[in-house]
Amino acid sequence: MTGAVRPTEVVEVVDPGMLSLIEDLGRPGLAELGVGRSGAADTDSFRLANRLVGNAETAAAVEFVLGGVAFRFRRAATVALTGAPAPVRVGGRGAAFNAPFPVHAGEVLRVGRPSRGLRGYLAVRGGLGAEAVLGSRSRDTLAAIGPPPLRSGDVLPIADDAGGPPVADVAPVRWPPSDEPLRVIAGPRADRFDPAALTALATERYEVTTESDRVGLRLAGPALRPSTAHSHTAGSLPSEGMVTGALQVPPSGQPVLFLPDHPVTGGYPVIGVVVTADLPRAAQLRPGDAVRFTWAELT
Repeated sequence: MTGAVRPTEVVEVVDPGMLSLIEDLGRPGLAELGVGRSGAADTDSFRLANRLVGNAETAAAVEFVLGGVAFRFRRAATVALTGAPAPVRVGGRGAAFNAPFPVHAGEVLRVGRPSRGLRGYLAVRGGLGAEAVLGSRSRDTLAAIGPPPLRSGDVLPIADDAGGPPVADVAPVRWPPSDEPLRVIAGPRADRFDPAALTALATERYEVTTESDRVGLRLAGPALRPSTAHSHTAGSLPSEGMVTGALQVPPSGQPVLFLPDHPVTGGYPVIGVVVTADLPRAAQLRPGDAVRFTWAELT
């Protein structure tokens, strides 16, 4: 449930950086309408930011890419930054990621560029009060629904999604996250691939390309080829449902790891699906980063 909006409490966007979006935990259950879940890409960092300021975990916050953002607070507020750590200045003084801190009326909060990782999150006590679309305040970049990308001069109202006073001074967070391989379970079309492709997926190194976005990570590495029996039908599957974490393989053989704004259906075979617990790590990969996979052991 999203709370009521108090439009007198506002945050002004001074600099939205490369891409700043309002996100919450998305709009599940609408795939039959052609609408994906969307929502925060790194759900671990997003939930933590809200917990640090005493919000409900579903409260809307700002997701930004590679820092470089600035916000002016017209009223005093309690905020928290999580995700890829970067230098922070507020009203001329320093502040830290993964800890709640106050911002006084009239002060500007600035976040620099992180040395590692891709996405950061800014939560404000009370949550952001953008207008909900289909029950969510998330921006879906593929479907182009929800609040538009933030621009300089935008003013954000504060909602009423606080769940209680902040109860933590700091949250110890390991950064960078583990560089262990992303765990994968067999996809619904794994049987269409050559055994060598299944081995390559779990042993070879892939690299995140510059064509990646919130729809998916486009990867470059050893091509994953269909088995001989299916080589003539590669890429000709009827459309079927897709989930976040799906590793879809187009005719090029270069896999695409679907992120929150992925299409709800697709016609290319899915060789595997990254387990949900590892998706926040995938969301922090930036172009040029290496990524490895391993077949998960199901218990």
